[in-house]
Amino acid sequence: MKNNTILENKMEKIVSLCKRRGFVFPGSEIYGGLANSYEYGPVGVELKRNIQDEWWNVFVRRRSDMVGLDSSIILHPKTWEASGHVTGLVDAMVECRKCHTRTRADHLIEDYFKKKDEKISVEGKSDGDLDAIINENKIKCPTCGSFDWTPVRKFNLLFETHVGIVPEAQSKVYLRGETAQGIFVSFKNIVDSTRVALPFGVGQMGKSFRNEITKGNFIFRTLEFEQAEIEYFFNPEAVDWRKLFEVWKNDLWKFVTENLGVKKTHLRWREHGDEERSFYSARTEDLEYEFPFGFKELWGLAYRTDYDLKRHMQYSGIDLSYTDPVTGKKFLPHAIEPAVGINRLMAMVLLDSYTEDGDRIFLKLPPRLAPYKAAVFPLLKNKPELVEKARGIYEELKKDFMVVWDDRGNIGKRYYAQDEIGTPFCITVDFDTLEKGDVTVRDRDTATQERVPIDRLKEYIASRLK
Repeated sequence: MKNNTILENKMEKIVSLCKRRGFVFPGSEIYGGLANSYEYGPVGVELKRNIQDEWWNVFVRRRSDMVGLDSSIILHPKTWEASGHVTGLVDAMVECRKCHTRTRADHLIEDYFKKKDEKISVEGKSDGDLDAIINENKIKCPTCGSFDWTPVRKFNLLFETHVGIVPEAQSKVYLRGETAQGIFVSFKNIVDSTRVALPFGVGQMGKSFRNEITKGNFIFRTLEFEQAEIEYFFNPEAVDWRKLFEVWKNDLWKFVTENLGVKKTHLRWREHGDEERSFYSARTEDLEYEFPFGFKELWGLAYRTDYDLKRHMQYSGIDLSYTDPVTGKKFLPHAIEPAVGINRLMAMVLLDSYTEDGDRIFLKLPPRLAPYKAAVFPLLKNKPELVEKARGIYEELKKDFMVVWDDRGNIGKRYYAQDEIGTPFCITVDFDTLEKGDVTVRDRDTATQERVPIDRLKEYIASRLK
């Protein structure tokens, strides 16, 4: 475990860099901000999109046993009754009577004991149990220091809204709390319209919404977030779910360490106990990353059995069973679910790639994830012949790669700026370029430079993005 002060300082540096360089901005900042909401700037949206594309390519496009789906954000409200989210997706909250700070009871207790270097698990405890712990330890409000809490009470995390033009005829609906339910609701249509055969998976990526009281840990937990979920369906009589579970564990680990380049020492698996495990799961394990605020869930892997299909069949009255094409036997498939927040993946990648080398700061991103693959500079912006040549190279590279033009300030400042956003290569057009037809290419990680012929630049960059 790293020193807490070092980790906290690193988080402050990342938040500052993200604002300064256009990765992440506070939501609605000109109006004073909106708690737990963020906007992804010109550089951040490229990094996020690259992570999304990497996930989609690895888990959907490159697999013959996977198909994709894009379901609606607003589903029929019975969807959430059937799934159990209307009654089951709840958190325990307390409110300070003095300053009206609202916080999750479990977070309040865990933070209190963490400051005392003591560990406590409150998963699955009743509201009365949480009240007792708060009162016995006289845990004070972290905002005003008072000890005057309301009793613990539950609140639902689903966002409510209404559909309908005429107010008196409006119906209550919910913004989806997870993308998974859209997969279960569309299961029959997917089977009927494609040639998928068990075992197969359905992948989906999109916005989910949870009306949570968060601890303000940057983009780790927000009101709206980008989810990437898979429901992998199989016949429980033909496939050992335990072995399949281990296969998925290995696939997730490989993606994070190899595709995203995260250090293995910053990761661990943790299995949920009976009290913590979600109501729909027979087994859940979290792949956790060591964030500055501790090891926290990055990727959840759950064995959902046939819970969801069974519930939707009961509530809808539609037969969602699968017929084996060989035996003709009908049954409800079981599902294993790997679910991850893209925002958390991005936070992890930023933290893990942040590097200080003396006075130099750079993001050591895997080149294929970097927002820009290369930056193109004219040595001097007031020399038309250099600018014209550099512009030509920039326009040609842009046909194949995401590249950026930069002619601000001196070369050193340009290198500094590109290092901070993780650009792997900086290409400088100088006077030798005009005579010899080559350019200076600077490597982000080593800061070393080499001359590369212009006609080999595309090949040079492409070979280093694999």
